Order: sequence, then C-alpha cells, then structure tokens
Amino acid sequence: MKAAAKRRPHHVLRDAFGRFAASVATHAGRPAVFLLAVAVILAWAMTGPYFGYSDTWQLIINTGTTVVTFLMVFLIQNTQNRDARAIHLKLDEIIRSIRPAENKMIDIEKLSDEELDELAKHYEHIRLAKEERNRRRTDSAA
Repeated sequence: MKAAAKRRPHHVLRDAFGRFAASVATHAGRPAVFLLAVAVILAWAMTGPYFGYSDTWQLIINTGTTVVTFLMVFLIQNTQNRDARAIHLKLDEIIRSIRPAENKMIDIEKLSDEELDELAKHYEHIRLAKEERNRRRTDSAA
C-alpha cells in the first residue's frame, strides 16, 4: 500500500495546505505581483474623483487590503514554520555528523526560554574564556 493511501485525512489536508501556502508565498514575493498590487492601488486612487472620494470608495480599499493581509499572515507563517523546521533538521544533522560537536545542541529549539538563556550564558563564558586565552597569548608573545 502506498504511503499516501495510509495517510489520515487531516494529514492530507495539512500537506495540501502546506503546498498551497508555499506556492502562494513564492508567487506573492515576485516583482510582477508587487507591480499588480501597485496597479490596483493606482486604479483605486484614480477612481477617487469619479466616486467623489466617498466612504464606500475608501471602504473598498480598506476591506480589500485587510482581507488580503489577514490571509497572507497565515500563509506566510505556515511557510516560515516549515522553513524553520527544515533548517533545524538540517542543522541537527550537521551537528550529529561532526564528531567534536555537542549532541546536546540537537533539538534546542524545543527548550524553554530559560533553558535557552542558560545555554547562551554557557557559550558566552566559553567565548570569553577563549578571548582571554588569546589575549594572554598575544601579551606573552609581545
């Protein structure tokens, strides 16, 4: 049986949404789409005198931009979440494959903020100690 046939319906929907979100995010970032958005705004602005700059005329652009922004937030967030997860998995693989690397760094994105702060302090101490050793070496060589 194929893997896709075994998938539960919510996985199929999630995967379809992920593909859709990635496609929309890719297309939305293209220069042609930006130029289309500028053209829509210019067309709207040029119709202002014809409609007497009415409340309805203003409501059209306000509603349109609000709806598009609202929907794009979710699509872009989905794409960023997927990208971040893929990057973390790639970094985890690099850490795992390098012998002197500390495997405790794998999956640190799942730590609490406090645990991340402690880890940052640990590496700050390592950095400062290394700088001190380098300074001593430079002072003794002079």
